[in-house]
Amino acid sequence: MGNGTDRRPLVLLLQGAGYGQQAPLLWWSRRIALDAGCEVVAPTWVVDDTAGRAPVPFVEAAVTAALEHRLPDLVVAKSFGCAALPWAVRNGVRGVWLTPVLTDADVAAALAAAPATDVATGGSEDTMWRPDLVSGTAASLQTVAGADHGLQVAGDWRGSLRVQAEVLETVAAAVGALHR
Repeated sequence: MGNGTDRRPLVLLLQGAGYGQQAPLLWWSRRIALDAGCEVVAPTWVVDDTAGRAPVPFVEAAVTAALEHRLPDLVVAKSFGCAALPWAVRNGVRGVWLTPVLTDADVAAALAAAPATDVATGGSEDTMWRPDLVSGTAASLQTVAGADHGLQVAGDWRGSLRVQAEVLETVAAAVGALHR
């Protein structure tokens, strides 16, 4: 899209409030994108009270600064980073949205308007995963049985690894689609 003369797909990787770029889902998402020959932009931030009260403008400002007037081909975001959903929908940027905070009205409205190229995943044990708030969306919604907001299964590290591997297959498919 907006990657200038560099023809590699550009993937924007957005962290959560307490789930940084080194956390498993984002670390492996970066690896998937890099192994596929993509450029990755992954801003970091500290979520203070102001950002917590107004996540959408905070994330949009961070995204704008990090991208330097480019548009990515794909966004992979976790939790708080999913506050980029309104920006992505406005700009026609597809996304893989990991545990979006659907209790935030702006995020829910954007996911409800998202196209079929978008995928959102949340855990059945996550109180912020409310697919009922985005009924009618064209985006694919995936609910992981027994998983919490970290897409982990309490008391079952093997189950957590299986769940996260399945979620990462979704990321790999979205990254793979950039090369078609």
